[in-house]
Amino acid sequence: MVQHLQVDPSASQVGMELDDVSRLPWRGVMRHVGFRRVWLGAMGSSIGTWMEGVGVQWLMAEQTSSTLMLGALAVAQLGPMLILGLPAGLLVDWVDRRKMLMITQVAMMAIAALLAVAHAMGWATPPVLIGLGLVNGVAMAFNTPAWQTLSPRLVPREELPQAIALMGMQFNLARVAGPALAGVLMARWGATLLFTLNALSFVGVLWAVGSTAPAPPARAGVAHAPWREVGEALRFVRDHVGVRQVMLGLLLLSMLAAPLQRMLPLFVSEVYHAEEATYGVMLSAIGGGAVLGGLTLGRLPSWYPRHHIIPVALTMSGTAMTLYCAATEPGWAAACLLVSGFFWIWAFSSLMTSVQLLTPDAMRGRVLALFNMAMFGAMPVGSVLSAVLGDWLAAALGGGPGLAVQLGVGVFTLILMLVGAVLLVWRTPEIDDLKPGERGYARRPGLWAGITAAGHRPV
Repeated sequence: MVQHLQVDPSASQVGMELDDVSRLPWRGVMRHVGFRRVWLGAMGSSIGTWMEGVGVQWLMAEQTSSTLMLGALAVAQLGPMLILGLPAGLLVDWVDRRKMLMITQVAMMAIAALLAVAHAMGWATPPVLIGLGLVNGVAMAFNTPAWQTLSPRLVPREELPQAIALMGMQFNLARVAGPALAGVLMARWGATLLFTLNALSFVGVLWAVGSTAPAPPARAGVAHAPWREVGEALRFVRDHVGVRQVMLGLLLLSMLAAPLQRMLPLFVSEVYHAEEATYGVMLSAIGGGAVLGGLTLGRLPSWYPRHHIIPVALTMSGTAMTLYCAATEPGWAAACLLVSGFFWIWAFSSLMTSVQLLTPDAMRGRVLALFNMAMFGAMPVGSVLSAVLGDWLAAALGGGPGLAVQLGVGVFTLILMLVGAVLLVWRTPEIDDLKPGERGYARRPGLWAGITAAGHRPV
């Protein structure tokens, strides 16, 4: 198995490595046995996760028909990351990361099994769904930073962008397969089967992670007080212009785009007046677009930098999502979701690649914990605020749940589109670790220059 290269290259080395990566075939990363096993195991687990997500959100929407209850579910599932994100990041830097990942995966497997039993016994009421979602959120808070440090241990650093993109691709391939299967299976056999399959799907990823090499603590022998460790990570994010801007981009993407997926069951039931199968198709459309986006992202010219890709992707995904909110016909809506998924993966993969490349390994767990707090904390906040806003606007206009979800989500996605356009005009070259005086660093504002990246085109 190829071990992670423990290096912290200079800006010139980063540029050279990214040029090399752009010429690597996708299959190059798969030659690493450990990464290939983890990728395949994660694919099976991700399919199970998406199937469970379809079942839980549909049950909540079916039992309550409430945007606020769907928002409460989001808070329960993702809120623990906001509270436990930093302690989890500290722990990841202090313990064997493989052992931590195995423990959290087993815990989530047990929670999935409990959900299956609860539904089979007729106990899967909204309070039970929220309670189990909260417990799973606690496990996920510790699992996420451990999982994010896995890929850098399995591939050489110069292939890390490819590995991150492929991990994103498996998740979105699962987003295509999982919801489509879930819609069919749930309509015929009920949600218990979905939850059972999700519990079984953890077997593959447990085997894959267990077959990787031990991961000794990155901070072995260091005995600083926890608040000093946290302070070091906070100062790094605050003082590094590129990392700070990536944090802002991830925060905006999470808060403004998350309400669409959280409220998707209500779009299906209240706007299209359709059932489970249509919900599965809509989720699959997002995943299909993300898969296509992942494939094309690796084929962009090597000179086209991430500080241009990110605002372009934010603008285009926000535009497609806003058009989706205005649609009332499922076919047109699915097409909009396909486009939104395409550009969403451009934005998310580029943001996560940037922070991985800009962060030293010794503080990777803590910095990623801060990013997880921003991302997972912003998602439920966005969902709740969108629900409140939508209900208020619909009440003022005399509309029902369908209009409420269209207006609440639509305002947020419109803001995402506008903010992306602003960031495209005023760009941040530090995201690509460019420094004053280097070619392509010029900060001249301009929309067309942002789209074309002409200042980076080879002479």
